[in-house]
Amino acid sequence: MQFSAQEDIEVPIDTVFTMVSDFERFERMALRRGIDVRRVSGSALPQAGTTWETEFKIRGKPRQITVEMTEFERPSLMRFQSSSKGMNGDTVVELLALSQRRTRFLVETSMGAKTLPARLLLQSLKLGQSRFRRQFQTRLSEFARELEERHLHGV
Repeated sequence: MQFSAQEDIEVPIDTVFTMVSDFERFERMALRRGIDVRRVSGSALPQAGTTWETEFKIRGKPRQITVEMTEFERPSLMRFQSSSKGMNGDTVVELLALSQRRTRFLVETSMGAKTLPARLLLQSLKLGQSRFRRQFQTRLSEFARELEERHLHGV
């Protein structure tokens, strides 16, 4: 299953990249949402090879996912590989400078199943694919507006 979303942001590309690669902030946000996140390798600075272990519940069942940043090219690209017992995924965050003050923010994700239960989970996601894609785009749009606000107010 593949899906993507993009937003144009009124923020310079270097600033967007710095905000999007603030992993400590994302780790704190995940913890506040009940997701256990542990950085198991990598330094405080963003770099390829940084790995996280996460644990959370989906449909009442605990899930563990390992996420590794496989590419990190400032200021335009980050790629993450994720794997769990039954699934694997690939997420690409790409930034494109449209002008000195405007950036295109693109997120592409693909997921694949390795086991029958994971295939069933993916199949249920595919059934609600249009709703899922809308939610993904809405969340990216909200995140983009938050980045603009943070840039505008110097946060």
